[in-house]
Amino acid sequence: MDETISDLDLLHAHVAGDRHAFGELFHRHRDRLWAVALRTLGDREEAADALQDAMLSAHRAAGRFRGDAAVTTWLHRIVVNACLDRIRRRQAHPTVPLPDGTREPGDRHGSGGVEPAAPVRDHDTALVVRDALAALPIEQRAALVLVDVQGYPVAEVARILGVAEGTVKSRCARGRARLAVVLGHLRNQGDETASEVPTVTRGNPEGRRGVRSGSGRSWGPDVNQEEK
Repeated sequence: MDETISDLDLLHAHVAGDRHAFGELFHRHRDRLWAVALRTLGDREEAADALQDAMLSAHRAAGRFRGDAAVTTWLHRIVVNACLDRIRRRQAHPTVPLPDGTREPGDRHGSGGVEPAAPVRDHDTALVVRDALAALPIEQRAALVLVDVQGYPVAEVARILGVAEGTVKSRCARGRARLAVVLGHLRNQGDETASEVPTVTRGNPEGRRGVRSGSGRSWGPDVNQEEK
């Protein structure tokens, strides 16, 4: 399909009956939508399921899109809501992993092919920060993922989450403070992986927020950086 066609035109074409339009729209934005789902949930299968659920919802609700925000903002809002719904259900009905590390038989595995074939970040730094993010309240986690990890402007995140810009800033500030405490606690445990636990860095020459590990790698938000 012609890449010059706008997202809104693709959505309208889908509503009008074009069987390929929604697939093209999803293909354009799947990587960022997947990254938001994965960072918010911290679990690849959960993220794949949430993204699949979100895209099914968007596919069905396209005719009700009012155009009061960009199509990408609308898609991100649906993905974030799907992730938050899963987190709330998980907190309300926690499950116990089976001895072999698999899920309980009733759990559904992602099979919709929505997960991009991207390499897994299987190093200690990413796992530590992922676990630290997972310890945050869900509203703070969603704001931090969108602003600090994905790099969306505060105004855009406010539209995605359906809250005021001041609320996004407040959630980010509180989340960064809590994240710094969690990372500091992990860094002070003194176990054999301590050299991989991130430390906060400033002055990135590219102006990007980042967390630097003892081995020089960087990932994720600068938890102490003030909101601009």
